Amino acid sequence: MIAANNVRSTNNDPVESSESSPITGTTANGHGSSRLIRQFGSLFQSAAGASAAQNADPAGYVEFGSISDPETQSGRTLGTFAGVFCPVALSMFSALVFIRVGFIVGNAGLYVTLLQFVIAYVILLFTVSSVCAISTNGAVEGGGVYFMISRTLGPEFGGSIGTLFFLANVVGCGLAISGCAEGIIQNFGPSEAGAEGGSIPDGRWWRFLYCSSINTLMLLVVLIGAEMFAKTSMMILGVVVVCLVSTYISFLSKGPLDVAIPLENDLVQNATFRVNGTYSGLSMRTLAENLGSHYGRDYTSHGNEVNFAVVFGVLFSGVTGIMAGANMSGELKNPSRSIPAGTLSAVLFTFLCYIGLSVLMAATTSTFLLQNNFLFLGPVNLWPTFVTIGILTATFSTGLSNLIGSSRVLEALAKDKVFGSLLNFVVRGTYKSNPIAAVIGSWVLVEAILLIGSLNTIAQINSVLFMLSYLATNLACLGIEITGAPNFRPTYKYFTWHTAFIGLVGTAVMMFVINPIYASSSVILCLLLVIALHLFSPASQGVQWGSISQALMFHQVRKYLLMLDSRKDHVKFWRPQMLLLVSSPRSCCPLIHFVNDMKKGGLYVIGHVKQGEFSENDSSNDPTIEEYTQWLSLIDHMKVKAFVELTLAKSVREGIQHLIRISGMGAMKPNTIILGFYDEEMSKDFFEHENSPYRTGEFDDNGIKLFPYRRNDEQKSLLTVDYVQIIDDVLRMKKNICLCRHFHRLDKQMIAKSNHIHYIDVWPVNIFEPKNEDPFDVVSLFMMQLACIINMLPVWKRLELRVFLCESETQAEASTPFERPAEYRLNQLLKSLRISASIHQIPEWNKDMDFPRHRNILKQFTSKSDSNQLMTEENINRSKLYMQRVNQIVRDKSNATAVTFMYLPAPPKVGTIDYKERCHHYLDLLTELTYDLPPTILVHGINAVTSTTL
Repeated sequence: MIAANNVRSTNNDPVESSESSPITGTTANGHGSSRLIRQFGSLFQSAAGASAAQNADPAGYVEFGSISDPETQSGRTLGTFAGVFCPVALSMFSALVFIRVGFIVGNAGLYVTLLQFVIAYVILLFTVSSVCAISTNGAVEGGGVYFMISRTLGPEFGGSIGTLFFLANVVGCGLAISGCAEGIIQNFGPSEAGAEGGSIPDGRWWRFLYCSSINTLMLLVVLIGAEMFAKTSMMILGVVVVCLVSTYISFLSKGPLDVAIPLENDLVQNATFRVNGTYSGLSMRTLAENLGSHYGRDYTSHGNEVNFAVVFGVLFSGVTGIMAGANMSGELKNPSRSIPAGTLSAVLFTFLCYIGLSVLMAATTSTFLLQNNFLFLGPVNLWPTFVTIGILTATFSTGLSNLIGSSRVLEALAKDKVFGSLLNFVVRGTYKSNPIAAVIGSWVLVEAILLIGSLNTIAQINSVLFMLSYLATNLACLGIEITGAPNFRPTYKYFTWHTAFIGLVGTAVMMFVINPIYASSSVILCLLLVIALHLFSPASQGVQWGSISQALMFHQVRKYLLMLDSRKDHVKFWRPQMLLLVSSPRSCCPLIHFVNDMKKGGLYVIGHVKQGEFSENDSSNDPTIEEYTQWLSLIDHMKVKAFVELTLAKSVREGIQHLIRISGMGAMKPNTIILGFYDEEMSKDFFEHENSPYRTGEFDDNGIKLFPYRRNDEQKSLLTVDYVQIIDDVLRMKKNICLCRHFHRLDKQMIAKSNHIHYIDVWPVNIFEPKNEDPFDVVSLFMMQLACIINMLPVWKRLELRVFLCESETQAEASTPFERPAEYRLNQLLKSLRISASIHQIPEWNKDMDFPRHRNILKQFTSKSDSNQLMTEENINRSKLYMQRVNQIVRDKSNATAVTFMYLPAPPKVGTIDYKERCHHYLDLLTELTYDLPPTILVHGINAVTSTTL
């Protein structure tokens, strides 16, 4: 054992039985609009490249956990505008802005469209608020959302959500590439120029070639690095904004015209009958027509009916890019400032763009055209080429953002060893902070997605996966806010638990609105990943990120402990709360396991006393601090559900008093104290024994054995009288007590398989003072309760519970149960207590025992002894002989017994004549009584623990 330098200690372990006599230790919220204005100021200062603006932090965001200059951090080159605003804005535009807003307005109507945009952006805003709270509460590294969630929810949830988020980005990249290819074919393929014309051919494999070419172009951009990506995204955003502005100008200036319905729309036309839609220009009549909902059918999906859920699913799938900036966290100079400022600005910018576009469409375009030509913006634009360029650039940038995001998440998963050595190639394949291997790996997966061809179904899954990551982000923030963790102090001031809760509920509901089947499947997949990572991931075994589950459990346990009132305890709901006092666990492993079975869902504390003194002049640390971790490792090795309490005391007796008083908390305090028996039997090291199920080398530190135990040739440090006084202390502290002997013989595996062991025995008779009322007193009822609890467990359930009745001679000779009131009463009592047990009479009891003659003699060694009565040698010898005869009777009945429960009389009272001698003989008689028995528990209960009432 580790001991402090100045701790006075002895070299002998106290009280050692074959169970190590488990008793003793070894020796030893908001700043108003001005804040938002400052955020926009910092945003555009960053875009201009002013280094002073980059370092001054005008928005008041502080990056925790990093004291280095952001400008000098290797690989961090991006500012707020290039690194966050541009990727987020482009991802939220995607293909929706040019080819799906008309579909939404035409079916849902302007009122519902505006409502859906408000709902979607409220959910997004609250989710962004959670992202900002996490990103401003500490230094954010690469991996974005994965990094935030894993460092908050722990490796299991973080790894599972990160994996799904990685897949969502991969699928999102494939979707964007397919949309880009569709735009190319619509404008330059046969569908636009006639069946035989067109600049480029069309077909399944031709489309795959176009998609692969676009994917490879994206790969080259990303391989060049994040800086090139930032420059590309800034340029693309500029192009998209110009194209969007051209659309606004066209709506305001262009007059009425007819627009052809595409050939592929066979819902309103056929090969011989062609129709056109009407573009009216700005018109109050057209606006009035488009205010209400007119749900129709979708000509791109075989005429499926459109409803609110379908429209909202399309809308929301187009604005799922709010995490694009967070994905770039590893390349940002100051992520704690850039992520909130850039994301919020992009959300506001895209919201205004979408609202303006929806109103202009409703005021200029007929419902028929909106529903039957999703690419009508080209013909109505003053410069149709701008719409084509806008579609291509928006989809290309979205795919680029998703490819970057997926590679960064994969890199973070690899660095955290979430999947062990499976992703080591990603870590080794990094060059100048650019994860080359992760980018190529993501590119390969995108190629696999493109092979599928049609991605309509996968698009819905993609939306659900993004929603699941948003849900997890809100959940992380809500949980950590509820726990009230003092270190959760985000500098982003607009976050509260209300925003996280609304975001959580909103994302959860919308997941199932979009598609309940895919939402359920994604949640199940996430849970399976959580379980798999918890069981097999190396990251979940040794990481010290801190898990919110620990904080939540602490919060809830504290709350319910305060609600648990010991004054409201009722015997109906009594359960054993065990304190097992252990000297060395090496020699009492079976007993530790047995008590774990006997606790029946109650409190289980393993207590240990380290002898020594913690004086004021002692400069060393408390030795129990260093040993505590070793005991926790023991709990893990033994696989028991127990707490550990260690104390340092001058004597074993004093230390045990400490443990009894301080163990537990509130109403969860031990009510039953368990000690090993004080005997001279040989100890056994279960950690080294060849056939031991507890064998391990974990507790051998470079030849030094942790948890040393008393060798057979070493003297005990605890005297007999001290041991008996400990028993007396326990009873005077109003605790039940159990003394356990021979538990080194207990083998649960053999009990489960053996055909020889059949019984659990209870002897409800006070051998020191037998009476016919013994089976009905508190001690006997406590014994039967413990035996019944053991008999409930699977390993012990096949054993029969036997109760042995030892009656006086007159009652034993009665012929009917009514003439034998003790047996009849006991049978009725067992029935009323719902204890399934058989009652066995002991005929030998009255033949061999002279109760009246021995009763007064044996009382001398218990608490009922006459303080003035002297002990004689003759009485001592007769008492030992009596105990030997009782022991023989019990042994004869115990050939097939797994565990025996016996009545423990109270020890002699302090202050009686020859007190030390009485203690010595008291323990000698208990030793004779339990000699060579199966594993035996001597029990003394002090309170009622059984109830016959409802």
